[in-house]
Amino acid sequence: MKKSESILIIGLGGVGYYLAKWLSHEGYAITAIEGDPAQIRRADGEIDARLILGNAMSFASWKDIRDEDTDYLIAVTDNDAVNITAALIADRCGIRNKIARVRSLELWEPDALLTEEDLNIDLIIRPGELTAQEIARLLKMRAGNVVIDIAEGQMQVMATRIDDDSEMAHRTLKDIGMSHDEFDFRIVAIARGIQTLIPSGDEQVLPQDYVFILAHSDNAHQVMALAGVTEDSRHRVMIVGGGLIGARVAELLEDDLPVRLIEQDEQRAEELSYRLDRTECLHGDGSDGGILCQAGLLDMDTIITATGDNETNIMTALLAKHLIRSQPGGVGMARGKTIALVKREEYLVLAQAMGADIVLSSKVLAGNQILKHVRRGKLLSVAHLHGCEAEVVELVAEADSRITRKPLFEQTDMKDRMLIGGVRRYGEWEIAVGSTEIEAGDKCIGICASRDLPELQRVFRK
Repeated sequence: MKKSESILIIGLGGVGYYLAKWLSHEGYAITAIEGDPAQIRRADGEIDARLILGNAMSFASWKDIRDEDTDYLIAVTDNDAVNITAALIADRCGIRNKIARVRSLELWEPDALLTEEDLNIDLIIRPGELTAQEIARLLKMRAGNVVIDIAEGQMQVMATRIDDDSEMAHRTLKDIGMSHDEFDFRIVAIARGIQTLIPSGDEQVLPQDYVFILAHSDNAHQVMALAGVTEDSRHRVMIVGGGLIGARVAELLEDDLPVRLIEQDEQRAEELSYRLDRTECLHGDGSDGGILCQAGLLDMDTIITATGDNETNIMTALLAKHLIRSQPGGVGMARGKTIALVKREEYLVLAQAMGADIVLSSKVLAGNQILKHVRRGKLLSVAHLHGCEAEVVELVAEADSRITRKPLFEQTDMKDRMLIGGVRRYGEWEIAVGSTEIEAGDKCIGICASRDLPELQRVFRK
């Protein structure tokens, strides 16, 4: 990576801090403007960046930046006006690529008075909308199981939790692969507790592991059957919390799935009952087990906790799962998938380890979309694996790069940190195995711990 590639970040709270951490780790030169001294102190001890204590609305904060060759402006404060103004100033300073977080102005509407083109902003980020769309996508595609499309949709990574009675439980990856040779697949990552594993063939799958399986899109149903996932055409959804995200999820789902929403604020619940045509809106405290059961929890297939409080969302998700799965005779074992929303990045893996099936953060989803935009010149595609600290990326092997010098099983420096899951040969994608030899120009699907993404990129470069 060229050292001249530099990024200016406006705002180090939430998304800004997440981006500064990862982009500096990947070798970008980071400059950040932040008005809160506490945020500056926090970043100073953890991020390799030039930190400027100042107001992005003040030209004084830009005086040293305007003469520099900055490649990206990323404005992600909580104030739309600040972000838009920063983008305008950046444009005047000659910064070519501008990204801004804008939540309240409907710049994307067909009849909007202002558009992204008017403001000359390359990418508009809407964290709440991103989160709602991701939840709706998960539910519509695979009844709530995480499915990530890569390689232009030709390959998929599906994630699911392993139950005690799963046929994969207590077996090594090598054994699972040999027992199911009717189609090609590979387990590429495992979330176990708060630990993320990039597994070898000798790794054993344990009950409660959250496994990520790479396969051809055409084999999606076979992968689901292998993981013990059943599709239910009557999939019923309960949403706890009728705020911005909860209400938007209901709006996106109600034409396709039966949706029931619980909102604690009586006035908000009444408002949503008029606004959402097909969603059943109830007034009550969704964190109360009795209220949940009265609202029909035991008949639900997926429960989404979308209040504004991290702890409430996590504990309500766990309570809902416990209530459903403790039904007499194990009636609820096949149901009760939970999706919990959290704001703090460190809660993502923790909540998953505690038993929540899917944990999403608007901050991380927004950050990952920005990372994908910034990295697009270096990686063909990149996606974060929900529920663990791992990335799935598409790369091209350069001539005489380390990855081309010997078969995959001899690439011992990659063990337990990164693996190659797929390779494109003769116009077709195939699952990579230990004997696979990567050649110059091959497109590959790599999986690695998030912290090892820069090293994976180096493996593919000369």
